[in-house]
Amino acid sequence: MPLDSLKKSSKSAIPLDVVAKDGFAAWRDSLDAAGQAWVKAVRFDAGTGAKTLIPDGKGGIGSAALGVPDLDAVWGLGGGSRALPEGDYAIRTPLTSAQATRAAVAWALGAYAFDRYAKKPRGKARLVWPKGADRGLAEAIVAGVALGRDLINTPANDMGPEELAAAAKALAKTHKAKIKITVGDDLLKQNFPTIHAVGRASDRAPRLIDMTWGDAAAPKVTLVGKGVCFDTGGLDLKPATGMLNMKKDMGGAANVLAVAAMIMGTGLNVRLRVLIPAVENSVSGNAFRPRDVITTRKGLTVEIGNTDAEGRLVLCDALTLAMEDKPDVVIDCATLTGAARVALGPSLPALFANDDALANDILAAGLAADDPLWRLPLHQPYKKMLDSEVADLNNVSSGGFGGAITAALYLHAFAEDTAPWAHIDMMGWNQATTPGRPQGGETQSAHALFEMLRRRYG
Repeated sequence: MPLDSLKKSSKSAIPLDVVAKDGFAAWRDSLDAAGQAWVKAVRFDAGTGAKTLIPDGKGGIGSAALGVPDLDAVWGLGGGSRALPEGDYAIRTPLTSAQATRAAVAWALGAYAFDRYAKKPRGKARLVWPKGADRGLAEAIVAGVALGRDLINTPANDMGPEELAAAAKALAKTHKAKIKITVGDDLLKQNFPTIHAVGRASDRAPRLIDMTWGDAAAPKVTLVGKGVCFDTGGLDLKPATGMLNMKKDMGGAANVLAVAAMIMGTGLNVRLRVLIPAVENSVSGNAFRPRDVITTRKGLTVEIGNTDAEGRLVLCDALTLAMEDKPDVVIDCATLTGAARVALGPSLPALFANDDALANDILAAGLAADDPLWRLPLHQPYKKMLDSEVADLNNVSSGGFGGAITAALYLHAFAEDTAPWAHIDMMGWNQATTPGRPQGGETQSAHALFEMLRRRYG
């Protein structure tokens, strides 16, 4: 567990200096002559990720130093557990409570390793809980992110709709939340036709996960996560390269469960609801087809222009349900379009919103949490690209331009302006290891969303 990399105390802990670039000169000058000579000899300059071990003159380590962009940077110490030799370390740099909490979070998340199937090397350096750190807050954030990463990293043979529902059940049990799961043909009886249509071709029944927690009188926060546990593309089959990493197509579901774990772990004063349509988009004789027309929960008819645009189909029924409860805020997370990756790259999720205040709050929280997003417009003239000759709208746009925007506009047709709503189109994956963020599944924007909700309702 990542939290194992944090210790309550240690009598033999090695002093650790956290050195920001703008504080490098003052830190260097505070060292004795031998220390200054050492820093010069090894050319330590406090660059991000830089480290040095300063000898004690007796053949041991007198102290250690890690370079960070600034003391507020969440991920500044993310590589510490792997960069430093095995042992216990205690930060002696003065930090605010917020900085100390962030340092603990970054250190622990840098120690994360997905080792369900094979042993993976973990960072062996341990950090004494920084003075002033909010342990409860840090533990909730680390636990939430680790849960989300584990879910995304687990391959589809062990993470189908049933297993995703089991993970939600386990989280609900931990925090005494209520959970309801609608499975298979009961989705039709309960009027979730698009969730059923996408998932019916798999021998693993589709389902809708509905979890609630908190005081019924508290502000209503509803999180909706795309839970496509594997996406073949359906009859519009993906090529091998496009299908290879589709175990992560339930990254939106993992993201909202991570945020839920943080909310419940800290006892945030909200009425939380989590909705996850969990399906596998497969190919069989009863798979939904191009040009099929489906009547959604909202009553809008949708022509299927492409069966590989399945995420927005399962989300539209869940969003309709979310709005029926008249919530104070609704946020959906989804690994929805390649177009968003083309526009913004793999590590910057696209944010869409029908409410400027909500969008601005999320963006500000993302910057504060070093978990940034970038807002794209719900450009209404592009809605014509979703026109259909036979139905109210098509599930894909004509022409292929503005794919992330037209996907968001499709969802907006179901969210409308019933409540403040945000849609996050995310990669859910780290393509390479960086401090605190190992290669593999990632809960992009989860920290930002939790920080936004803490600021609003904490």
